[in-house]
Amino acid sequence: MKIEFVLPNEIEKRSFEIIAQELADRGVTLPADEAPITMRTIHTSADFDYADTMRYSAGAIEKAKELIRSGADIVTDTNMALSGINKKKLASFGGQVHCFMADEDVAAEAKERQVTRATVSMERAARLGKPVIFAIGNAPTALISLYEMMEAGTFTPEFVIGVPVGFVNVVAAKELFLNSNVPYIINEGRKGGSNIAAAIVNALLYNMD
Repeated sequence: MKIEFVLPNEIEKRSFEIIAQELADRGVTLPADEAPITMRTIHTSADFDYADTMRYSAGAIEKAKELIRSGADIVTDTNMALSGINKKKLASFGGQVHCFMADEDVAAEAKERQVTRATVSMERAARLGKPVIFAIGNAPTALISLYEMMEAGTFTPEFVIGVPVGFVNVVAAKELFLNSNVPYIINEGRKGGSNIAAAIVNALLYNMD
């Protein structure tokens, strides 16, 4: 392939042009409201499977934006996702990003109770006392814990971005929310990751009305 000269500030724009053209070549037309999010997951991963596997509950994007406008916080399950989310943009709406996974007291409680740190982190997030968008990119047990709290009637998440990656309980954990009444953006199957979770949050932030 020939090297293409692109100015640094034009690289992302050019990347999205290439993605749009490749989608068109594949005969894929994304719904207008979903396109910026799905395309950013492709941009982050260079994986066009996301055009087929991303799932959005009815009205999900507007619901997520409504939460952001109201000052909702983001809780994620890795410091990598926390680092990748545009915190300045979120703060402009009154929200902040949390990740409790590396907190020493979370690790100590998880060890004592013989549960994962993701479980303790989700319980802590449930006590924030404000609307929260959960952006889960690594730990299926985070999704499972949220679902168990919902089933117990102790906490219902306002919104779930569920894109954990891997092989153990990943597909089943996602399906819990695909079959729930909680608004969601989920990538069906094994693929996902902290970078994808951050990309979805940023796509929402960059496309606020």
